[in-house]
Amino acid sequence: MLQPKEQAIPLADGSEKTFVLHKFPAVEGREIVTQYPLSALPKLGDYKVNEEIMLKLLSYVGVPNAEGGPALMLTTRALVNNHVPDFEALMRLEAAMLEYNCSFFGNGKVSTFFEVIVAKCQTLISKTLTDSLQQLSRKS
Repeated sequence: MLQPKEQAIPLADGSEKTFVLHKFPAVEGREIVTQYPLSALPKLGDYKVNEEIMLKLLSYVGVPNAEGGPALMLTTRALVNNHVPDFEALMRLEAAMLEYNCSFFGNGKVSTFFEVIVAKCQTLISKTLTDSLQQLSRKS
């Protein structure tokens, strides 16, 4: 695992839980970063693909070992469910991983990144619908 970093994630009850974040290897990072945002877009994305990418992203997250040994990596759905208390913590953990691994997700830039993605998708949808309407109007 590359460049481990402990990070506390806020929980819904006001407490925190510490996880060990790791950098993605280059190829896996490319896969995660290119598929994660697009697969999560409403009406365009594919939840199953997004879930698979989320599990791949979390396989680079560990839970510290109380005895000082290596962190327990969240490599399965069961381990994620056992060590991440709820969906809010899960979303915060995913965001922390993206911020840690991608410089363009840090310092509030994540919202700008998603705004650009959404704008591009809206343009593509609009063009597709316009082209479809033009084809339909020619047929009638």
